[in-house]
Amino acid sequence: MAQDPLWGYFSAVAGADQQIDAKELQQCLTASGISGTYQPFNLETCRIMISMLDRDYSGKMGFNEFKELWGALNQWKTTFMTYDRDRSGTVEPNELHQAITSWGYNLSPNCLALLVKRYGQDGRIPFDEFVSCAVRLRLATDQFKRRDTSQTGSAQFLYDDFMQVVMYI
Repeated sequence: MAQDPLWGYFSAVAGADQQIDAKELQQCLTASGISGTYQPFNLETCRIMISMLDRDYSGKMGFNEFKELWGALNQWKTTFMTYDRDRSGTVEPNELHQAITSWGYNLSPNCLALLVKRYGQDGRIPFDEFVSCAVRLRLATDQFKRRDTSQTGSAQFLYDDFMQVVMYI
């Protein structure tokens, strides 16, 4: 059976425990070239990518989680390239809105404005921040859905539970 081509990127930075932390993930993703001509991922983006898949809260990811992340990254990159119509390496607020809508999110104009303010640089969102936004949307939505047991779009949080969710994402 052929070895998974992603194994080479992963194993080059994974230690004996076959886990990678945020710094190692940053090295691995930079070496892989998945960012293409875009800026490499910053350390904070790598941290939240790990937290998205860190089911045991170890702050690290194994190879299976890495493969899952790779699939998500490729989808986000495809979406980014679709909406970066002028090939500037950034998306504008309306392009971000279209991208988020394409993923099935229905956010208010106020929420979208907050995302642009949080992830934008002079009103434009670079790839690294686009991925960061995508990860946080996924994490927040997953956490909300776990608590919206009746699937009504409403959930109750205790303050401590809310703070844990906010600090986690």
